[in-house]
Amino acid sequence: MASTACFVIVSKNDIPIYEAEVGSAPKKEDLAYHHQFILHAALDVVQDLAWTTNAMFLRSVDRFNDLVVSVYVTAGHTRFMLLHDSRSEDGIKSFFQEVHELYIKIFLNPLYLPGSRIASSHFDTKVRALARKYLYIRGIY
Repeated sequence: MASTACFVIVSKNDIPIYEAEVGSAPKKEDLAYHHQFILHAALDVVQDLAWTTNAMFLRSVDRFNDLVVSVYVTAGHTRFMLLHDSRSEDGIKSFFQEVHELYIKIFLNPLYLPGSRIASSHFDTKVRALARKYLYIRGIY
């Protein structure tokens, strides 16, 4: 079963600081741009919702065909956005919470400049492992 998932961390200034295609669906360059476009289009909805609730996990905020955009907003207004075709809300919430812990570790690193791209291979490996664990995605390398 092919599964689609694209994970992006967007800074409070609307700059993507981390991107990963974590699905097991066949990789196509056009499809990656399509996923980025869907996530970018959902940013306005996320911005409006973030100010109307105290919850960090905003659940599904937008839909496109069979794809759903789920969002987690940190206290510093950094958005974790996941484009997926999964139905496991509990798994998605757990994924976001654990990635948030990883993000805090990166953020507290004195060598990391806030708002800059996250280029750590360790962070990337951990995010992909969490995607396998919580989003029930197989075949991620």
